[in-house]
Amino acid sequence: MAGNSQRRNRRTSNKKGAQVGSGGKRRRGLEGKGPTPPASARKGHVQNRVSNAKAKLTARRQVTRRGGKGTSEMVVGRNPVFEALRDGVPATMLYVQQYIENDERVREALQLAADRGGIHLMEAPRPELDRMTNGLNHQGMVLQVPPYEYAHPEDLAAAAFDEGEDPLIVALDGITDPRNLGAVVRSVTAFGGHGVVVPERRAAGMTAGAWKTSAGTAARTPVARATNLTRALEGYQKAGLTVVGLAADGDTEVGDLPALGGPVVIVVGSEGKGLSRLVGETCDYRVRIPMPGGAESLNAGVAAGVVLYEAARRRG
Repeated sequence: MAGNSQRRNRRTSNKKGAQVGSGGKRRRGLEGKGPTPPASARKGHVQNRVSNAKAKLTARRQVTRRGGKGTSEMVVGRNPVFEALRDGVPATMLYVQQYIENDERVREALQLAADRGGIHLMEAPRPELDRMTNGLNHQGMVLQVPPYEYAHPEDLAAAAFDEGEDPLIVALDGITDPRNLGAVVRSVTAFGGHGVVVPERRAAGMTAGAWKTSAGTAARTPVARATNLTRALEGYQKAGLTVVGLAADGDTEVGDLPALGGPVVIVVGSEGKGLSRLVGETCDYRVRIPMPGGAESLNAGVAAGVVLYEAARRRG
C-alpha cells in the first residue's frame, strides 16, 4: 500500500496543474505602446531614410575621398592674363618675358599678382615661353593655373546635411563648354545651392574659362566630379534626394513640382541633345520650363537659374 501511494504521488506531481495568474503578461499586453515616434524614427518613412542617409554620409566623410584633380593650365596673352588675375582665377606662377615692353596692361597684371600674394613671378626668355605654350602668341606673359581639386559627389549632400539644410545640387549631363559650367556655378551660388556635379569624361571641367565666367563664385561653391553620373544620381536617390531632370518634353512644369522644396538634384542636359538616355531614365521626374515666347531651348546656365530660383522660392 505504501508503494502504491508513493507511485500515485509521483504521477500527481508530474501532472501539469492549472496555472495561477499570468505573471503580469496579460496586463502588460494591454498596456499602450507609448507616444508615436517622430517621422525620422519610423522605419520606411521618407524622413527616416533621409536621417539614415545623413548618418551614413557623415560616417563616410571620416575617410578623405576626393573627386580627383584636374590638369594644370596655361593662360596666355596680356589681356587674358590680366582678366584672369582680376577675376580671381587661382594661379601659382606668372611668367614674364625678359626685356618685355612695359606697357600699361603688363604693369596692371604685375600689380594684381603682387596684391593677391602667393603668385611667384618668373622672368623667362622668349624661346622658353614659346616652348611652354607650343608656339602660341603669348605676348610675353603666361599665367600658370594649378589643377582644380574636385569634391566627391557625396561630399555635397553631406555638407548640406551637416548644416541642417536640404541639399540643392545641380548635375550637368553632356555640358562641354566651360563657360556654361561657370555660369551654372554662379547660379548655384546665387540661389543658395550646395554644389555642382560633372562627369569625369566628355564634360567641361573647372578651367580658367569656367573660373572667369563664375565671377569668383567658384571659390565658394564646390564642383564634384563623378566617374559615372548615373551611379552618382542613384547614390543621391538612396540618400533621400529627388532627382529632377530638365527636358523639353517633360510631363510636369517646373512651377508645379513640390519636390523642389526638399532635398533635390537638378539635372541639366546639353542645349542640343538634352539628357542622355540612361540619365533620363534615372530621374524621378522630368520637368519642362514653359516658354511662351516660342524658343526651342535655353542655355544650360539660364535653364539651371530658372529652376534654382523656383527651388529657392519654395524653400522660402
